[in-house]
Amino acid sequence: MTKTVKSKTSAPRLKQQYSTKIRVELAKELKVNINQVPKLRKISVNVGLGKAKDDKKLLQVAENTLAKITGQKPVATTSRMSIATFKLREGNKIGMAVTLRGDKMYEFLDRVINIVMPRFRDFHGASNESFDGQGNYSIGFRDQSVFPELTFEETATAHGLQVNIVIDADNPNHAKELLKKFGIPFMKERK
Repeated sequence: MTKTVKSKTSAPRLKQQYSTKIRVELAKELKVNINQVPKLRKISVNVGLGKAKDDKKLLQVAENTLAKITGQKPVATTSRMSIATFKLREGNKIGMAVTLRGDKMYEFLDRVINIVMPRFRDFHGASNESFDGQGNYSIGFRDQSVFPELTFEETATAHGLQVNIVIDADNPNHAKELLKKFGIPFMKERK
């Protein structure tokens, strides 16, 4: 009788760090119960393309970009109402979106922090103003060329994208401490 060995896939680096080191450190620093420590819930990556109603190629480029950088197939977003001044009808495709959870979420955040952010020109740190009232954080990219997964030809049609990091936290300051532990370099606050 032979014994079968289950192959263990290793968890993403940031996820391992969170569960073994960061979570315990934050519980001590924030003086909270280990179950009240802030944690990542999801990351959504969005591309808004108002011009897409006139140029269908833009939607294809955005879909390809999101699929390559996230590893998931994006979903088209549609307009909810008609706006005559923008020549927009209800139901028109105006963007693409991907929601990441679990291991893919941690892998994507790790790539953004350690590969994409250092590739910015004149980068002085992530903004301290991009938190909402619940502690969620948003990062905007002017074009997709900073992602190494994309070739030069794939970045010929430039478009921006938005990364929203949703965090379960009691306090926006706690969410910021979690992101600092993950390695996001925030701008130094002026006194």
